[in-house]
Amino acid sequence: MHLHDHDENNAPNQARTAKPTDPDAHLAKGAPGAQPPLEQEGAHAGNRHKTAAGYSSIYETAHFGIREMGVERTFQTLLKINQKDGFDCPSCAWPDPDGKRKTAEFCENGAKAVASEATRKRLTPEVFANHPISEMLEKPDFWLEEQGRITHPMIRRSGSDYYEPISWDGAFDLVGRELRALDSPNEASFYTSGRASNEAAFMYGLFARQFGTNNLPDCSNMCHESSSTGLTEVIGIGKATVKIEDFAHADSIFVIGQNPGTCHPRMLTELQKAVQNGCRIVSINPLIETGLMRFKNPQKPLDLLTHGTDLACLFLPVRINGDVAVLKGIMKEMLEEDDRTGGKVLAHDFIDHHTEGFDEFARDIRAESWDRIVHDGGISRDLIHQAAKIAMESERMICSWAMGITQHRNGVANVQTIVNFALLRGQIGRKGAGICPVRGHSNVQGDRTVGIWEKMSPEYLAALGKEFHFSPPEKHGFDTVCTIEAMHQGRVKVFIGLGGNFLSATPDTRYVAEAMQRCRLTVQISTKLNRAHLITGEQALILPCLGRTERDLQKSGAQFVSVEDTTGVVHQSHGSLAPASEHLHSEPAIIGGMAMATLNGSTTVDWQGLIENYDRVREHIEHVVPGFTQYNVRVRQPGGFYLPNAPRDGKFKTPSARAQFKVHEIPRHELKDGELLLTTVRSHDQFNTTIYSENDRYRGVSHGRRVVFMNSADMIRLGIEKNQWVDLVSHFESETRRAERFEAIPYEIPEGCAAAYFPETNVLVPIRSVAEGSNQPVSKSIVITVEPAGRLDGNVHNLSESSKPAASLVAG
Repeated sequence: MHLHDHDENNAPNQARTAKPTDPDAHLAKGAPGAQPPLEQEGAHAGNRHKTAAGYSSIYETAHFGIREMGVERTFQTLLKINQKDGFDCPSCAWPDPDGKRKTAEFCENGAKAVASEATRKRLTPEVFANHPISEMLEKPDFWLEEQGRITHPMIRRSGSDYYEPISWDGAFDLVGRELRALDSPNEASFYTSGRASNEAAFMYGLFARQFGTNNLPDCSNMCHESSSTGLTEVIGIGKATVKIEDFAHADSIFVIGQNPGTCHPRMLTELQKAVQNGCRIVSINPLIETGLMRFKNPQKPLDLLTHGTDLACLFLPVRINGDVAVLKGIMKEMLEEDDRTGGKVLAHDFIDHHTEGFDEFARDIRAESWDRIVHDGGISRDLIHQAAKIAMESERMICSWAMGITQHRNGVANVQTIVNFALLRGQIGRKGAGICPVRGHSNVQGDRTVGIWEKMSPEYLAALGKEFHFSPPEKHGFDTVCTIEAMHQGRVKVFIGLGGNFLSATPDTRYVAEAMQRCRLTVQISTKLNRAHLITGEQALILPCLGRTERDLQKSGAQFVSVEDTTGVVHQSHGSLAPASEHLHSEPAIIGGMAMATLNGSTTVDWQGLIENYDRVREHIEHVVPGFTQYNVRVRQPGGFYLPNAPRDGKFKTPSARAQFKVHEIPRHELKDGELLLTTVRSHDQFNTTIYSENDRYRGVSHGRRVVFMNSADMIRLGIEKNQWVDLVSHFESETRRAERFEAIPYEIPEGCAAAYFPETNVLVPIRSVAEGSNQPVSKSIVITVEPAGRLDGNVHNLSESSKPAASLVAG
């Protein structure tokens, strides 16, 4: 495979005129091209790195940055990441230190996200003209990412196999015409990625509601919706209750269903501080991940020359979705010890005065069978006892988690079981203690705070209506799953995506591709090319926007935006680089342009005024959203400000003003002979759906991504040889789905379990397989069987028609 890089200094190839074809050509049964092409050569499986960061991280950061940005631009840009006078990292939402910050306040993965955005490569109209969509669909995601920053607004006209440039006014007019032509505002859906700023998100939600719909799905619907749902019910808020400083004061930290070394690498610095202060870290996760084994801090020369810091002192390699069983076992040990010691283990005063539901909860725990706990959790009673001992000896304990907890059918129950664990010893509302769902995208939490949700509260809607003198729709809108189903059924005809890669981030890839193809118009507000730009509605727009790293100049002068991190800190972010193209617009300007073209004289909002000065947007947020008093003043303070968080202060805004113990059964997975439970994971050289390379040094994989990690005993039992090509077939109710050609690699994972990378395995996740209570897709406990793969002949494989190369998607 040859990658063709394009930058602003490359002379473009001779442009070809976009040629119209069959107007229905974009419709294709099974949506071939929805997934990248299959690998013909296998990945290399070697020795995994067992130390996180260190020299390898320094090399990877510098190598990637210089390749994308050049030497001077690399240092100029990286030293501005997460600084009080710089820009917020566009990757994860790990909080910044409250006080003094290091010169280099970033991790390898954050640096790669920044370098990817600040690359010198450019995707110009000439490049689009030389690459029909049908050709680009045959390219891997890595190739799409490598094409660089999109420089002009582009349109795919009905029946065309090419994108061509369009003026901003023309693009806005098309959006306005299509939206106004709908029979109902609810035939449009407005999706938001976690990259969008508070200002852009507030304007976007306002636009949708002035148009007349609450169809505001977001990426949180797919990652931490179970956290938001579960936490709000039991403690009154769907956010973390800790500050970053609490980690340094914790006696123990339980990291559950989370791989911080890959997904939140800056968290390792706080874990290192905690360990050096005497904290004990317990990892509960099916895979023993490098990031919790040992850490060499790249900013500490002695770390690089020595052993580094061992982080987790105890690993519990739980069976996939065995977390409730293991946590119940730990809590059963705690209750039994409390009984033996006459009530000296549990925080009885806290339980009596600040919680309810304990008696029923305790009865359930005491009645739980040890045999079932050990069997369903996959962890010995001795290891469970060791974990319980650590919890009982901890005056201050933090529990953190991520999608290994939330993306199960019982995701809400998983979250609430963690809360039960914390409540037993009153580990919420005290320094060095609390709960921490770690968000995976830089402002996904802030977007929700300022109004991106399909079912915002009546109080929020009333305040928004009062501020702008209109009546917002009251009916709840579509979340992500409901939006997909509505598009597939023809009930949503216009899809607008504010950032993200909707096609690759969502479950049931082929179903989603078919759904998007049934739209009249799909609009993507983006910085770089991804697969969602290639599987489109009858018409499609790409509207290129400024990135976090870039200067944003509007009529009133230079602007900044603001974001909210995992711990509820709101702070400013302003870029320093020149925009990648003079034709780019900011996200607020794009949203305002679409709103003015759509709403015409019916709007009560001064959209142009909001575009010209983002202070005006923040003034409106202050009037609508609690906690933003003096927003424009406080956000200008170095480091920003904390939003109110009642549980952090020991108060619970539940109907009873008490935290809730909840009883949950241990989930059962009745696997048939030959079936395994699959979890999807991220490689180390990946951020969400963005692939930086096909390597994963923390798991010993290089030059490929289509691998399935299996227990050696399972491979022997199923007759699968090391490095054999296999197909993964998921089973849900009476349905099967197939992901073809994965290389089987023996790995340390519990028997009966397997793991593979997303988004390649999203095709296995049924659209109807969702978490109870949150409607979040179930991507972490997928029932599969493993079958020998068919042969590849040249570029076309002898397998099912649905995943042949995508040249047939669009006649050309």
